[in-house]
Amino acid sequence: MTPADLLNGILQGNPAVRRRAMAKAITLLESTRDDHRAQADELLTAMLPHTGSAFRLGISGVPGVGKSTFIETLGLHLIAQGLKVAVLAIDPSSTVSGGSILGDKTRMEQLSVHPDAYIRPSPSSGTLGGVAEKTREAMLVCEAAGYDVVIVETVGVGQSEIAVHGMTDMFCVLQLPNAGDDLQAIKKGVMELADLVVINKADIDPNAATRAQAQITSSLRLLAMHGNPEHAHHNDALWQPRVVQISALKSVGVDGFWSAVQEFKRLQTANGRLQARREKQSLSWMWERIDFGLKQAFRHHPQVRELLPRMQADVAAGRIAASTAARSLLAAQNTPQTSLGAGAVPRV
Repeated sequence: MTPADLLNGILQGNPAVRRRAMAKAITLLESTRDDHRAQADELLTAMLPHTGSAFRLGISGVPGVGKSTFIETLGLHLIAQGLKVAVLAIDPSSTVSGGSILGDKTRMEQLSVHPDAYIRPSPSSGTLGGVAEKTREAMLVCEAAGYDVVIVETVGVGQSEIAVHGMTDMFCVLQLPNAGDDLQAIKKGVMELADLVVINKADIDPNAATRAQAQITSSLRLLAMHGNPEHAHHNDALWQPRVVQISALKSVGVDGFWSAVQEFKRLQTANGRLQARREKQSLSWMWERIDFGLKQAFRHHPQVRELLPRMQADVAAGRIAASTAARSLLAAQNTPQTSLGAGAVPRV
């Protein structure tokens, strides 16, 4: 299918046609083939006028906190209100085999078969930050298809899973009632970027959930004074991060969570922070792709490819420092091929 065919399918009202077109479009966007990337760029440009109306919600948290259960409960709650929900679930890729299970849909049995929901698992493929390399592009496909809420579920490993903050309107962190002490609650990284913290499985130990809510609320106030400037200064016109308790399995507290999300959206839209956040994210996306493109161009440079095997062997054998080898390879990229004799190493 051509990019024009894919776009027509995505914009169609027929659910079956739209789903197939979305799946094919995201597969195209995830492809690394040069000809596919050219088609993907054409598709993205054509889709842009149809994007931007959905609310982008990022969900992170440690494994076992109940992210998938929470997303299914939330998704069904939103669909009951007449909204269409798309879920982009990122699954960790093995550093040994390179494969991923991609089984998040099995935890969302009801949501995955609902006609007003779309769930797409994607492998992280070694991308750091808990998201896949093409998650931003997949979000645009979901928005063009008319979904009202796009939820991004991260790999969810720990304090460094913050890349989703740079691509969503609101960043939510799920915590367990017994996740740690006061010190754990103020650790830098994910907590200082959280717009909303959710204590899930609060029904298991209500007392522990209440203690966790108090500890994290206190830590968020501290981080607001000395951390994220977007959360600084108590001002009624600005959103202040807060903590809520829920039990996703029993569907308790989900309405309160969504009310908080709605308040966040209202405040951040009124004060212009939501639009500014999206503009900043678009520029960050551009520079991220530039960094990736430069790295790819470096790896495929003729002089670098010629010199790389010898440099790798020397570094592995301890004959040359890794930093020196890196500088030699970088210098090779800027050295005319004719000036390098056999066995020569660029001067650094």
